[in-house]
Amino acid sequence: MTTPQPPINPPPSAGLDKKTSAILSYVLGWLTGIIFLFVGKNDPDVKFHASQSIIFFGAVSVVNIVLSVLGSVLGVVGILFSLVGLAVGIFAVVVWVMAMIQANNTGGVRAELPIVGKWVAPYADQLANSVN
Repeated sequence: MTTPQPPINPPPSAGLDKKTSAILSYVLGWLTGIIFLFVGKNDPDVKFHASQSIIFFGAVSVVNIVLSVLGSVLGVVGILFSLVGLAVGIFAVVVWVMAMIQANNTGGVRAELPIVGKWVAPYADQLANSVN
């Protein structure tokens, strides 16, 4: 009698494949990034995508909060900060859409964010490696 062999590639803990997990790690920005950092901790590629999401969209959130506060405090000059905040928001939406398309096209394999990947990737690696 033979004993059943365990699967060579066990399914991710969330029951999602790598591609779906990578895409979903970007859907709600840093929030889903945090979720998939821990849910996908068995897959280094999913952890990398989740880490990129946390770092990029977390930074965008902080920048927008700072620009919003400065815009409201500085009165008329603050309009410039509000316009910069709008530009940052539009830029973030473009990167967001491109990141999900890239995660889909690569099948969830590790890939840097479009446009900003070379700046974000080293920090994403550190964050992904820190979660066991």
